[in-house]
Amino acid sequence: MTAARPSAAATGRAPAEQRWLRRGIATVCLSGTLEDKLSAAAHAGFDGIEVFEPDLVASPWSPAETAARCADLGLSLDLYQPFRDLDSTDPDRFARNLRRAERKFAVMEELGVDTVLVCSSVSEDAVPDVDRLAEQLAELGARAGEHGVRVAYEALAWGRHISTWDAAWEAVLRADSPAVGLCLDSFHVLSRGGDPRGFAAIPAEKLFFLQLADAPQLQMDVLQWSRHHRLFPGQGAFDLPGFLRCVLAAGYAGPLSLEVFNDVFRQSDPVRTAVDAMRSLVWLEEALTTSWPEAGLHVPPPAPTLSGHSFVELAVDGISGPEVGSALRGLGFRHAGQHRSKPVQLWEQGAARVLLNASVVRPGGAGVAAVAALGLESEDPARSAARAEAVRAPVLPRTRGAAEADLSAIAAPDGTQVFFTRTGPGGWPADFLPTGAEPAGDAGITGVDHVGLTQPYDAFDEASLFYRAVLGLEPHAVTEVAAPFGLIRTRSVTDPQRRIRLALSVSALRRGTWTPGVPDPQYVAFATDDIVATARALRAAGAPLLPLPANYADDLEARFDLRPQLRAAIREHGLMYEEDGSGAYLHLATTVLGDRVFFEVVQRVGGHDGYGTADVPVRMAAHRRARASAAPPPG
Repeated sequence: MTAARPSAAATGRAPAEQRWLRRGIATVCLSGTLEDKLSAAAHAGFDGIEVFEPDLVASPWSPAETAARCADLGLSLDLYQPFRDLDSTDPDRFARNLRRAERKFAVMEELGVDTVLVCSSVSEDAVPDVDRLAEQLAELGARAGEHGVRVAYEALAWGRHISTWDAAWEAVLRADSPAVGLCLDSFHVLSRGGDPRGFAAIPAEKLFFLQLADAPQLQMDVLQWSRHHRLFPGQGAFDLPGFLRCVLAAGYAGPLSLEVFNDVFRQSDPVRTAVDAMRSLVWLEEALTTSWPEAGLHVPPPAPTLSGHSFVELAVDGISGPEVGSALRGLGFRHAGQHRSKPVQLWEQGAARVLLNASVVRPGGAGVAAVAALGLESEDPARSAARAEAVRAPVLPRTRGAAEADLSAIAAPDGTQVFFTRTGPGGWPADFLPTGAEPAGDAGITGVDHVGLTQPYDAFDEASLFYRAVLGLEPHAVTEVAAPFGLIRTRSVTDPQRRIRLALSVSALRRGTWTPGVPDPQYVAFATDDIVATARALRAAGAPLLPLPANYADDLEARFDLRPQLRAAIREHGLMYEEDGSGAYLHLATTVLGDRVFFEVVQRVGGHDGYGTADVPVRMAAHRRARASAAPPPG
C-alpha cells in the first residue's frame, strides 16, 4: 500500500506517518509507441504501469528488454492485459484458450509481471452456467499457479453472461483458487449502476487489482461509451472518491491504476497526458481524504482561498494595442498606470483592471490581441504556488526588476498564465507608475464578472481538472449549443462564492479549414449593477458595441414577459437576455478587437448563475457580420 517517496525535508511535503498509495497507469491511456509511453509515465512520476498487450506486440523490445527499461525508469510492471474470451462451451476451443494462456504466462515471466487481467467473455460460445465458468477459471488458475502468476477476473459491462462485478465475484468465489481473484474497474461497476458498498463482503486477499476511470453521463451503448469517452478521475460525473473509499475499506492493498480509453488522449502528447493523469490521482486521493480522514493518505497542501480577479492581461502589439485601448476608453476605463520596466499599461474602472502587454510575442501574426494572463487574488500567494507545484503545475520562471513584486505564475492547459496576487498596499499595483490620466467617464462597471476562454480541442477536459485540482475551483455541468460554425461545448469553473468565474469552451469536433468566424475567441465580461444605464453611457462614449438583428429582440418578446422599458432598451442598445427560475442575465458585447478578443458587460439579477450560453449563436453570427462588413473588398 505504500511506496518510497522523497523525504519531507527535501520536498516540504507531509510527515512520514501519512500513507502514500502506489500510482499506476495503463499504457493504453497514452499516445505513441511503448517507448514513448514508458518515458511519459516515468516523467509524470508514476510508480508502475499496466502493459497493454498490443503495445508490447508492436514494440521492438523483447519482454526482457521491456522489463529492463522499466527498471531503469523506476517503473514496476503491475499487470499484463487483456486476456479475452477465456471460457467456452466448446471443449476444443477452451483447450486452445488454455494453450494461449500458457504462452502469455511465459511472456509474463520474462516481463516480471505477476498478474494477468482476464475479461469476462463476449463470445457467442461464452459459458452461461456459473459453475462451469468457475471450473474453467479454476483450471486456468491451476496453470497460472504453476508459473507463479495470478489471474484477476474482471466483468466487462457488456459481457455476454458476466457483466456486473457481483456476478464476476460469484464465479471467482466458486472457482476457489488461490491464483484467481477479482479486478474491480470503476467504469464497469459505475456505468452499470453497481453499488460499491458490496465490496465489503469480498475478502481482502481476493481483491487482486483496481482500475480507475471517470466518464461523463451519456445515454449510449456502454461499449462505445467505454471505448471512446472515459476520462481521468475528476473530469467526469462518477463518484470516484466514494468508489475508492469502498475499495480501500474492503482491504485492497494494490496500486491505484488508471485505465482510460479516450480518443483525444490517445492522439495527444503522451507526456502532457501522463501529467494530467497523475494530477487526477492526486485530486482523487485528496477528495477521498476530505470525506474519509481516517484513510490517512498523503495529500498536497490545500488550495488557499481565492477572492477575485485582480487583473486580466491582454497581449497586444502596435496594431491591436491602440485598438483595444480605444475600446477600453469607450467603456469608461482610464489608462491609470505604466509599468516601471516593461511595456505594460494598466487600465482601471472600479475594481476591474486590464493590463495591455506589448512585450508578449504571439505567433498569430500582426494585429492579434489575446488573453495572456489572469491575476487571481489569493489569501496566501506563496501557498497557492506550493499547491500548484504539488499537483504537477510548476511555477514558471520569470524576470523582475528591482523593487518589483515577486509574483508566481503557472501555465494553464491553453497557455494562459495564472498569477497569484495581492492587490493591497505593497502588492502588484505598486509596479505601475501613475499616469495622471483623467477618467474617461464612469460607465458603471464595477469589476470582472468572468473571463471566457476557448480551449484547444485536446485540452478541454484537462482544463477543467487543472482549475479544479490546482486552484480549488469547481467545474459545473457541460452544455452544448449549435453555433453558426459547429457545435460548441461549454463548462464554467468557479469558486464557491462565485468571486472567480471562468467560462471554458471548445468546438465539439475538430474544425476544418473554413472558419470565417472568430477562431478561438476570448472575452472579458465586466460586471455592472445597471446594464441599461451602462449601455447608454457606452453608446454616448462611442464604445464599439455589437449590433444585433431585430429578429432577436422579436424572439425575446415572444418568449419572455418583459417590461416595456426593458424591451425598448434591448432594441436600442443590443442587449441580450435570458432568465430562469433563479433570476435573469443581461449582457452586451463589443465588436471583435485584435482579431480574437471582445469585451462584454453583464448584469446578474437575483441568483442567476449562467453565462448567456443560449445567446452564443446570435452573438457569433453578429460578430461574423460585423467583421465581414469591416473587411476590405476583395482585390
